[in-house]
Amino acid sequence: MSEPHSSARLFASAAERNAAPILAVLRGALPARGKVLEIASGTGQHAVHFAAALPDIEWQPSDADPLARASILAWREYTGLSNLLAPLDLDVRREPWPIDAADAVVCINMIHIAPWEAAIALMNGAGQRLAAGGALVLYGPYRRGGAHTAPSNEAFDAQLRERDPAWGVRDMEAVEALAQAQGFLCEQRVPMPANNFSLVFRKR
Repeated sequence: MSEPHSSARLFASAAERNAAPILAVLRGALPARGKVLEIASGTGQHAVHFAAALPDIEWQPSDADPLARASILAWREYTGLSNLLAPLDLDVRREPWPIDAADAVVCINMIHIAPWEAAIALMNGAGQRLAAGGALVLYGPYRRGGAHTAPSNEAFDAQLRERDPAWGVRDMEAVEALAQAQGFLCEQRVPMPANNFSLVFRKR
């Protein structure tokens, strides 16, 4: 989206850069049609990118931040995408979620910018709302075997923990263990640009 954007339409350069690589993973993980719930949609740039590329998918964005929801609404109005739904006010830690079921759940760059309790709540909520075969796709930086995968991730982790000691880059093995406890199998660990990973889980 290179055109000037309104004050409500927030813009993140990182979201523009990683949208295409994430979409490539989603094409292989998501169903051909159905409703996909995106958790912590942020600016809404990913939502419009994915909804435009996957017209048979009903894309349901959500965010706990009212400024983010306003941005998503502004992007939705700007693009006029009929398969992009209005954003839900959804904090994974607050039950009940305002949605009972989905065919897949996508969460990009949340669990390291939130307390560990949010990761637990994400897995619990996704596990309750996805049927067998449903996909849960996570994207972000991870430690592996207790170690950072790049110096830049280590520096980023330190910055996060300085902002909030409850935040930080998570251990991939710990995230997979949470998912397994909710009936998910890790189907793929996809290395991504900028030392990130996409994790594709499938509900048993």
